[in-house]
Amino acid sequence: MIPYFSVVIPLYNKENFIKNTISSVLNQTFSDLEIIIVDDGSTDKSFEIVSKFQNPYITLFKQKNQGVSVARNFGIEQAKSKFIALIDADDYWHKNHLSELKKQIELFPDAGLYCNNYQIYYTKNMCRPANFNFGFKEDCLIVADFFKASIINSIAWTSAVGFAKDKFNSVGGFNTKLKTAQDLDLWIKMALKYKVAFNPTITMSYKLYVDNSLSKSEFNDIRYEFINSYLKEEKTNPSLKKYLDINRFALTIRCILNDDNKLYKKIKKEIDFNNLNFKQKVLLYFPKLVLKLIKQFQKFLIKNRIYVTSFK
Repeated sequence: MIPYFSVVIPLYNKENFIKNTISSVLNQTFSDLEIIIVDDGSTDKSFEIVSKFQNPYITLFKQKNQGVSVARNFGIEQAKSKFIALIDADDYWHKNHLSELKKQIELFPDAGLYCNNYQIYYTKNMCRPANFNFGFKEDCLIVADFFKASIINSIAWTSAVGFAKDKFNSVGGFNTKLKTAQDLDLWIKMALKYKVAFNPTITMSYKLYVDNSLSKSEFNDIRYEFINSYLKEEKTNPSLKKYLDINRFALTIRCILNDDNKLYKKIKKEIDFNNLNFKQKVLLYFPKLVLKLIKQFQKFLIKNRIYVTSFK
C-alpha cells in the first residue's frame, strides 16, 4: 500500500541528534508514512544508531559523501508517495506536523510548496517563532508574494515544507552543483512556477545553534553563483530583486568577515540600495573588527533572551 507521505532525511554526522529526529517523525499523529534516510558517508555513529531502529516504516540507504543535495534527491527518487516531507537530521517535528501539512494539501491541491510555521532555537534555552514580512491570522492561506514575505525569515524552511514529488521533479529538484543555498534555490524555482501555501501553526523546531548545521558552510563563491543565477528573472520581478539583494547584503557581510575584499566590492555594486533598510546600509561600510564586535554583542543579547537583527 502506498503511504500518503514519504519523509526524507539526509544524514551526515548527527549522532547526537538523529535518534530524537526519527522519534519525532514516528510520533506523528498522522502516521500514514514511510521514512527514507540517506546516510551521506557519515564518519561518526550516525549510521549505526539508525540501524538499531527495528521499524518497518524506515528504509536506510548509505552512499559515499556526495553532499546533501545528492542525498535528498536520491531519497526523493526512492519515495513511493505522491507527497514528500523533508526534515534534517538535527531538527524536530511537533506531533501535528504531518497532519497540518496534509491540511494545506487538501485546501490547496494546486499549490507547489506547502510551508508550516516554525520556531528557531538560537540557544538551547532561547526559542522564538520565525518572523515573516506579511500579516496572517490562524487560517491556512496562499502567500500573495513569497519573496516579499521571506525577507526576514523564509516562509519555506527545509524541515517544515512538503511538496508533490512530480512538481519537485518539474523544477529539477535540488541543484547538486550548489554546496550551500540549495534549499533557497529550490524555493525560488518553486515560487516562480507554483503557488506557495502557508500554515500559521508552528509544527517544527530548528536548532540554529547546532554546530555543523547544513546551512552554515562558508562557500561565498557558490552563494554568489546561486544569487546571480536569477539575473534574468529579477529584472521583471521587483520582489525577487529585493529578496536577492537582501541575500547579497548577507553575503557582503560574510565577505567582510572572511577578508574576501574582491567579491565584496563586486557584490556591493550589484545591490540596489533602495532594497536595504538603514541598518543594512550602515553595516556594509563597517570594517571587520566592528562587525565581529557587533556579532559578539548579538550573542551576548541572545544569551539574555534578546534577539536583534538587521533584517527588520
